[in-house]
Amino acid sequence: MIGLGGAEFRLPMLIGIFGFLALQAVIMNKAMSPAVVLTALPARLVAVPFTDLAPHWQVAVNLLASSLAGAWVGASWATRMATATLRKVLAGLLGLMAVALVRTHLDDPSGGLGLTGLLLAVVGLAPGFGIGVVAAVMGVAGGELLIPTIVLLYGVDIKLAGSLSLAVSLPTMLVAFARYSRDQGFTTVLRGNGRFVIAMTAGSIVGTLAGALLLGVITNLILIPALALLLIISAIKLWRH
Repeated sequence: MIGLGGAEFRLPMLIGIFGFLALQAVIMNKAMSPAVVLTALPARLVAVPFTDLAPHWQVAVNLLASSLAGAWVGASWATRMATATLRKVLAGLLGLMAVALVRTHLDDPSGGLGLTGLLLAVVGLAPGFGIGVVAAVMGVAGGELLIPTIVLLYGVDIKLAGSLSLAVSLPTMLVAFARYSRDQGFTTVLRGNGRFVIAMTAGSIVGTLAGALLLGVITNLILIPALALLLIISAIKLWRH
């Protein structure tokens, strides 16, 4: 509904409810998220048609130019962190995402920063790299950071920004997935929890289709604060886990 992969909300559940270790949760998140994004992109075309998205293809290319490198670096860091450290890093990032989610969706600062041409392309590389790192470390799509960046930097409408964020997220997640797959524990985690991953992915896909149908029906004034509160609670629980 918003343009997220849903992994930000899945992550605290995997750790706090189902009892997985932080890195295990990140790996499973990274395995499940691409299926959700692949479903969400075409599903959102009903409310946000391709003809509206096509003129903004340069936004996606600009962010991808650095987010792919960031995803590789972030995945490398995550596989080397101690479990306690990774858990606290994840908790801090969840809190930051809650702030970004509220700021963007309630303020809706359309119009951008007024940058154009080469300057805009160069400036866009920095947040793209940072978002790639965060998305890989958390095993998420990174929509909470991509959407504010697209709205603030490029002045794109917030619904268009949601779809563009998914277009950037998918290749970024695939790069991180490729990096995680080089770690010995990656296949062990997925093989040991294959049925669980498949079941949760199926549920996420159903939820994605429902969210796309509800796009524009449920007001952001209700939805966004509720999701932000959930992120903050999850961050606190994860920090104290």
